[in-house]
Amino acid sequence: AKALAEADVEDIANTIKPVGFYRVKARKIKEIAKIILDKYNGVVPKDMDELLKLPLVGRKTANCVLVFGYGIPAIPVDTHVHRISNRLGIISTKNPLESEKALMSVVPTAYWRQFNWLLVQFGRKICRPVRPKCDICPLQDICDYYKENWQK
Repeated sequence: AKALAEADVEDIANTIKPVGFYRVKARKIKEIAKIILDKYNGVVPKDMDELLKLPLVGRKTANCVLVFGYGIPAIPVDTHVHRISNRLGIISTKNPLESEKALMSVVPTAYWRQFNWLLVQFGRKICRPVRPKCDICPLQDICDYYKENWQK
């Protein structure tokens, strides 16, 4: 946290450049690092409620910190995870928070860590938000979206 708190914002921005809104996020990362340094003695909290108190930290980011940073079981739900889980018919939810809760009840805990990463990769390559590649999808046989929109 100390290195980030003292880092130049432009250096942080260049490091995270592939991420959308990297300039805004770089400033916020520096701000968060200062808070972690001052309030948490430089240790990133491993508690959902404390993580959610940090600026720009929502449930997805907090869950990423818990699962990838600390190995604490969690399912980070982003747009890919929410969309694909619903398209496949694994769950039927309206928003990421509902999806997180529903997925935690149907996905075995042992798979929570990989679940986000696998669905994000799948969502980028195959099950895209617009013009999904259903014609080459290996999950056609079990996909509600494919059955409703492609299979005639």
